[in-house]
Amino acid sequence: MAPDSPAQRQTPAPRYFTWDEVAQHSGREEERWLVIERKVYDISEFTRRHPGGSRAISHYAGQDATDPFEAFHIDKGLVRKYMNSLLIGELSPEQPSFEPTKNKELLDEFRELRATAERMGLMQANYVFFLLHLLHILLMDVAAWLTLWFFGTSFVPFIVCAVLLSTVQVNALGYLGVHSISSHRTRWMQEAGEANGAAELGAPASWWNHLHSQHHAKPNCFRKDPDINMHPFFFALGKILSVELGKQKKKYMPYNHQHKYFFLIGPPALLPLYFQWYVFYFVIQRKKWVDLAWMISFYARFSLTYVPLLGLKGFLGLFFMVRFLESNWFVWVTQMNHIPMHIDHDRNKDWFSTQLQATCNVHKSPFNDWFSGHLNFQIEHHLFPTMPRHNYHKVAPLVQSLCAKYGIKYQSKPLLSAFADIVHSLKESGQLWLDAYLHQ
Repeated sequence: MAPDSPAQRQTPAPRYFTWDEVAQHSGREEERWLVIERKVYDISEFTRRHPGGSRAISHYAGQDATDPFEAFHIDKGLVRKYMNSLLIGELSPEQPSFEPTKNKELLDEFRELRATAERMGLMQANYVFFLLHLLHILLMDVAAWLTLWFFGTSFVPFIVCAVLLSTVQVNALGYLGVHSISSHRTRWMQEAGEANGAAELGAPASWWNHLHSQHHAKPNCFRKDPDINMHPFFFALGKILSVELGKQKKKYMPYNHQHKYFFLIGPPALLPLYFQWYVFYFVIQRKKWVDLAWMISFYARFSLTYVPLLGLKGFLGLFFMVRFLESNWFVWVTQMNHIPMHIDHDRNKDWFSTQLQATCNVHKSPFNDWFSGHLNFQIEHHLFPTMPRHNYHKVAPLVQSLCAKYGIKYQSKPLLSAFADIVHSLKESGQLWLDAYLHQ
């Protein structure tokens, strides 16, 4: 039998769906669909193989993921080739290109803003900037060792060394964050940056990517952002969730005092008591053996460098002192942009509104830029997660203009005010919980 001619072969008719049909495929048990540029994809099986982690992509099941797709992926042409096998149809012609919960005009203008930023070259990294940043990390590392070698191991040199090393650690965390969601065009450079950051920090790059991708995908969304997983077992967060907790008569902690015990179980304890063991659990459970090797290299280098100078007890004291100082920095700097902001369940708002309601900035200054690793521009960091951090201040005026046009609050604070707002927000949400607990 002769093969069919091109005229005889017919392309299967595309399947059409409505937004309501897509929204019904959002759970863990049934099929999970999402929409990108009006195309409908079945991600049910793919989530386990998603390079950004299964949860980050699953958080958009049943929703339009066009803007997070644009935000997170650098080589979109390459990614789309892998997406073809997941394609199951598209939105019906009569369906709008945006969901009913989203502002079409704002959505379109933000996409134009992103295109403008790309035309301005703001997604391109200045490699000299990152090279200098890496060199200053290495110089501080050397300075810490020279302090003990030259001045001895008495109390003052010991503390100076601990401060220098904790600064090295937090700057390495910034270096890791820059490369885990980066604008680098080649994979080997990204992996090199992640490995270096992991080696300096003693934590797996895969762990950082796993948590941070979720945080960026759905910031301050309960059960989707791991950065607020301390609710409700340790803290009652946000005005909405705190009242819900009180109405449900749940009391895991005395939340009306949480602004006080935050100083005991928050900044000083997170890294030494929790992350220290959890990162090993994470990497072994997920069989990330390359990450484990980099982690072990950090501990081996650290011990071989300082045990000869301090002895075993002195080395352990230095290690936990560094972790203590690093933990305080980590909690205050990472939480000042989010804990005081709106915290809620996922309401499926547009990308721009989702990021703005969950983040705030800290005023630009040479010290704030360095101290926070440019994360004082948290709004821009969230809107454009692949943008190199040295370009945040350049795109900030465009973001502010868009906020002003649509009446969206663009918050920027002094550093100390941002720190104080963490405590104020915990006190307020704790009182809201108490009022609901006693009177509802």
